[in-house]
Amino acid sequence: MERPLAAVEAITGAVLLIVTFYDLFQSVVLPRPAVRKVQLARTIIRPTWRLWKWGLNRGARIDRSEARLAAFAPISLLTLFLVWGISLIVGYSLLIDSLAGQFRPPLNDWLTSFYVSATTLVPLSYGDFVPEYGPARLVIVLESGTGVALAALAITLLFELYGSFRSREESVVALDALAGAPPSAVQLLETAAEPGMDGALKETFDEWRRWSSMVLESHLAYPLLVYFRSSHDNEAWINSFGAVMDSAALVISSTDSPARGAAKLMFTVGNHLVEDLAWVFRFKLASDPIIEKSEYKAAIVRLKAAGYRVTDGDGAWEQFSHYRSKYASALNLMAQYLLAPPAQWVGDRSYLPHRQRPRRRRQPATKAAS
Repeated sequence: MERPLAAVEAITGAVLLIVTFYDLFQSVVLPRPAVRKVQLARTIIRPTWRLWKWGLNRGARIDRSEARLAAFAPISLLTLFLVWGISLIVGYSLLIDSLAGQFRPPLNDWLTSFYVSATTLVPLSYGDFVPEYGPARLVIVLESGTGVALAALAITLLFELYGSFRSREESVVALDALAGAPPSAVQLLETAAEPGMDGALKETFDEWRRWSSMVLESHLAYPLLVYFRSSHDNEAWINSFGAVMDSAALVISSTDSPARGAAKLMFTVGNHLVEDLAWVFRFKLASDPIIEKSEYKAAIVRLKAAGYRVTDGDGAWEQFSHYRSKYASALNLMAQYLLAPPAQWVGDRSYLPHRQRPRRRRQPATKAAS
């Protein structure tokens, strides 16, 4: 005998399954960056990240804090598949419960239907409940196939994410030899000007132009990649990218280096990446180069000492400010959002001397009148 609410259960289960399948499709099978679409990953990960970094970054040592922050992305990935799996089990359990009379022995309650659904999706079916009629058999077959497909999607996504993560980090680690850790744009240019480094600067800009296009494709399709942190101390992909962008801006605006053409191409692709990241994460940007003129002048002095033919003065500073204003705000917001280790011109700059407020001097205590 069918239950009174069988139709309601069947409709609710079907709707839940459709929503879950759609989210799996747009998140794993055919991911496309979009701001307005409803996506489980965005709904869960971003609020959880704010709580995670607030809770784990309070009063902890830097090394422990980095280790805990690095655990967020893998745990979030497992959480997503757990939520998808539970949603599928609940959806199929409602369909099974609406067909409770078609099983032998009959299913007495929803918890028993949930058990049948869970053991079918995994699959761990023990044969203690057997579907006897067509609709029940069809639901069991569909859920069993869904379990196999979910496992295949999980394996595929893992390979895709870690493949993209490895490709991203290879260039970040390699940049350490040129720019140091944390990376510095000025140090990158100084190292590239050393004897025996002919062509190194152009090769670096070409490599990071390709890197920017790779990250543009992978990190917008799978935004969870943004939260995977570098495994080396004082390194972060957003800081390394910022150092290369600053180097390109310095070369374009203030030098006559032969690498200016490669710098322009890298800057164009890199700025595209910055714009799209700001669009996806809905950052409110400001038209500000972030750094101060004194920092730019200090960089120019170092470039002159390294052997570059530079163009200084107010005109060069204005041109550099124009270029850096295109990406500086977004990079700083992203670095602060990810709690990336502060670099020369990217990230939390509150520790810098020119950003600190002067300390108030304590007034000497007046002696009490005797």
